[in-house]
Amino acid sequence: MIMLKVPRAGRVKTRLGRDIGMVPAAWWFRHQVRRLLRQIRDPRWDVVLAVAPDIEGMMSRCWDAEFARWPQGGGDLGDRMVRMMRRARGPVCVIGADIPGITRAHIAEGFATLGRNDVVFGPAPDGGYWLIGARLGSVLRQNVLDNVRWSSVHALADSRAAFAGKRIALIRTLADVDRADDLP
Repeated sequence: MIMLKVPRAGRVKTRLGRDIGMVPAAWWFRHQVRRLLRQIRDPRWDVVLAVAPDIEGMMSRCWDAEFARWPQGGGDLGDRMVRMMRRARGPVCVIGADIPGITRAHIAEGFATLGRNDVVFGPAPDGGYWLIGARLGSVLRQNVLDNVRWSSVHALADSRAAFAGKRIALIRTLADVDRADDLP
């Protein structure tokens, strides 16, 4: 599952937009998502686009129609990710759309790691994470990620703490793009 927003200037990648301009940031994001979809398409899993805003995301023609789309709904990032993972009901990995280095092998590593654990994270160098996966929806209480300090160096640590008592694993670290310095 890929968490993504419709690539509209000023509504997506705004931190990057402050560095390079809102239109170039939206352009980068649109093309990054297209590249990402090519990179992770694989018969071993279904790719679902978790879109926002809900109505515009469901109707957008920015992405191939072959991919299922689910509206993210309201709430903060944690609320929306948990809602999407619970809806999936089985082993699920959720990734961000702004990770240029991601490959099929990274996604496969996330799913393989879930075979031995309840929750998996793919850390990012900035203290966040590019992937969260859960083996079963039962480990995902609706409010499990309520106390996470999103977009901070504490996001991964806070999220790991939310799953205390569960088997948690980390996979490879990959960088996301938040600012101009992060661009490949």
